[in-house]
Amino acid sequence: MPGALRPFAVSCGDPAGIGPEIICKSWQERRSHGLKPFFVAGNYDDFVTPDGDGLGGIPVVKISEPAEADSLFDTALPVFHIHNGEQTVPGEPSLDGAQCALHALEITCGLARSGDAGAVITAPVSKSQLYKVGFRYPGQTEFVSERCGIARENAVMMLAGPSLRVIPMTTHIALSKVPELLSQKLIIARAQAAQKAMIRNFGVEKPRIAIAGLNPHAGENGNLGDEENLVMRPAIDALLALGLDVTGPLPADTMFHEEARSQYDVALCPYHDQALIPLKTLHFFDGVNMTLGLPIVRTSPDHGTAFGIAGKGIADPRSMIAAIQMAATAVSNREKYDL
Repeated sequence: MPGALRPFAVSCGDPAGIGPEIICKSWQERRSHGLKPFFVAGNYDDFVTPDGDGLGGIPVVKISEPAEADSLFDTALPVFHIHNGEQTVPGEPSLDGAQCALHALEITCGLARSGDAGAVITAPVSKSQLYKVGFRYPGQTEFVSERCGIARENAVMMLAGPSLRVIPMTTHIALSKVPELLSQKLIIARAQAAQKAMIRNFGVEKPRIAIAGLNPHAGENGNLGDEENLVMRPAIDALLALGLDVTGPLPADTMFHEEARSQYDVALCPYHDQALIPLKTLHFFDGVNMTLGLPIVRTSPDHGTAFGIAGKGIADPRSMIAAIQMAATAVSNREKYDL
């Protein structure tokens, strides 16, 4: 069955967070946003109230096989029950909840790899809780890449919203470590991953890639730092020789206003906050985290567990909805690309 027709697998995330709520709200808004069928993997009890009603008053149904989701999705949220545990208390993370989150992540990745799910959408987890149950990865991205047989350094994080896509070339490291890791090899690899992703996942035939400088004013001709001259420009020259449409290094402080964003399809930034600050400023409620370089499609809402508001019914589902929509876009474009 083509990937676009297989139901998507949504991992429950930490059940004490807002994951269950935004998943239920996404199902509730499935028609208005044109969402393709999906099911959630987790503990069925975490998607119902103590009285047995679905969270937010929606109908939920327990399934034993992912294939059941397609015929049931229109009338109820399908829950693939994969973890027997006590019902989680919203806002009170527990070891059992962390174990459930890890189990759901493992199961959904396996289902996508086996072809039983068309894509994986991962709800937010608490890494501090996961570490207590044996998780040994910097985040879900690295876990998913390993389960897909891809080296961690080849799995690339893209953050995307309606008007901006960014790729941090380095991620969760101290700022002081960035200059030593920002090599020509890394820049070339990230740009090539961006090029392929834009074509394969988004249908952009000739991607325009902008690369932000590391230093203020992109180094000001070496007066404010020499990484642009010694590392970045040689890498960009190599990419241009390979036929990529690349510009830079550009001053980061003038790259993200509306007119500037219209000049490129994706921006590569040397460090985490340089990419995520503009993305979250523009698309705090509808930003999506997509992992590039995988044999499967994996997206995630671009926010955390929000334990402080869990169970209060006020969590905003827009980022989860956008993650499901972006997964559908990627699956559809990949099928055209892979013909």
